[in-house]
Amino acid sequence: MAGIEKQKFQILDVTGSNFLSWCLDIKLHLQGLDLVKALDCVDIKEANRKDEANAMIFIRHHLSEDLKDEYIQLERPSEIWQKLKERFDHTKTVILPQAQYNWQHLRLQDFKSVADYNSALFKLESRLALSGVKISEYDKLEKTF
Repeated sequence: MAGIEKQKFQILDVTGSNFLSWCLDIKLHLQGLDLVKALDCVDIKEANRKDEANAMIFIRHHLSEDLKDEYIQLERPSEIWQKLKERFDHTKTVILPQAQYNWQHLRLQDFKSVADYNSALFKLESRLALSGVKISEYDKLEKTF
């Protein structure tokens, strides 16, 4: 826990534009620190005070200054986690239509190299996956041909 003060990844922007990747990063890092139970627990018996404090420090360290100020009154990581999800979790519904549009209009001939095309294809695939849409290998091959 000595290195918990260091930022491990990008902070959550006040606009929430990076919420999905931030959310995933937070969960993975807290799992690695064995603190993820502090996000979902409602009963204090499920997570001890030390774990809650460490999780809260970690989360607050990865928030923009404006978000820190806005949620300063919250003392438990499960509360701040829920508030942030209520505020920013709608980004899936915003990302999905744009990602679907980009998928429909993705063409190999629009790229200078196959590597650029593959990069765009896999980026779109991950955005669609974050929104709950799975792209099969068949779909990727059809899109490429």
